[in-house]
Amino acid sequence: QVQLVESGGGLVQAGGSLRLSCAASTRTLSSYHMGWFRQAPGKEREFVAAISASLGITYYGNSVKGRFTISRDNDKNTVALQMNSLKPEDTAVYYCAASLSRSGATPGQYNYWGQGTQVTVSS
Repeated sequence: QVQLVESGGGLVQAGGSLRLSCAASTRTLSSYHMGWFRQAPGKEREFVAAISASLGITYYGNSVKGRFTISRDNDKNTVALQMNSLKPEDTAVYYCAASLSRSGATPGQYNYWGQGTQVTVSS
């Protein structure tokens, strides 16, 4: 069982930046593919970014490509999401997720989820 705890959310003006962090309880985070998803009220959970376990290959959703950057620090058992040029449509609860099987954009691929952190972007 892996516990994931997100932090770093908050209120920011459009055009600003936030850095989300996800702390994992496992000491073998390097074995997990990690992802970030978000969910706005009344909408389905949306893929944001993912990073593979060993090679650190990154993937991004089309709506955040070029603005967000996912990274991992396996020594510190953390995954980060740097969010720049934020837009009001980025407002959502952001979730960190871990997968033992493979990296990808489908929520069902992920075995473990954090509780989420709220990001609100004002116009």
